[in-house]
Amino acid sequence: MVRIGVLGAGHLGKIHLKLLKEIPDFELVGFYDPDETNAKYAAETFQIPRFNSIHKLIEVCDAVDIVTPTISHYDCARAALKKAKHIFIEKPLANTVNEAKYIMSLAHEANVKAQVGHVERFNPAFLAIKDLDIQPMFIESHRLSTFNPRGTDVSVVLDLMIHDIDIVLHLVHSNVKKVSASGVKVLSNQPDIANARLEFDNGCVANLTASRISMKKCVKCVFFNAMPILQ
Repeated sequence: MVRIGVLGAGHLGKIHLKLLKEIPDFELVGFYDPDETNAKYAAETFQIPRFNSIHKLIEVCDAVDIVTPTISHYDCARAALKKAKHIFIEKPLANTVNEAKYIMSLAHEANVKAQVGHVERFNPAFLAIKDLDIQPMFIESHRLSTFNPRGTDVSVVLDLMIHDIDIVLHLVHSNVKKVSASGVKVLSNQPDIANARLEFDNGCVANLTASRISMKKCVKCVFFNAMPILQ
């Protein structure tokens, strides 16, 4: 049984706490959240210990579930990995590429597992095609959501579009040749709507649009496959 602790008891953190209590392979040893309202609710609702520091919680765990705002992912992951603890960390992995690379290097150095919560990898639609021999040559993706202040500490690219980037990179077996992108701030201090065009060495083009200021939710991804060569 894996002893696990949760960092963060906000919206997603509460979901993680609930589910971890239901998984027999885990012993949920406790959580840490500096927000008094979140912490009090979590402690009373899930009847688990509240720790008063990140480091004290990390000390008694085998693995750490990081469900904090993105800007704190790096510090939390570094603290856990320095103690050679396995980590599960909500997407995005970090706020910058350099932070992400350092987290990866620490995980390799500590010889522990580091998993990022890319939930779309487990979407039944994706699971149904991921092992097929497909050769997408054009991809059109829309991930639109209504506005929610939660998550606006990062751009819509790291908040929403990252799911589609992850899927595209899994299905297109070629290196990215060129990226063209634009984004606009509307209701927050970070881009709330963005479009990106990814061009690959094999000729595939992916056109991705993400918005968190739409009137209604919409998630759609269309793949146009290469025609097989007839003998």
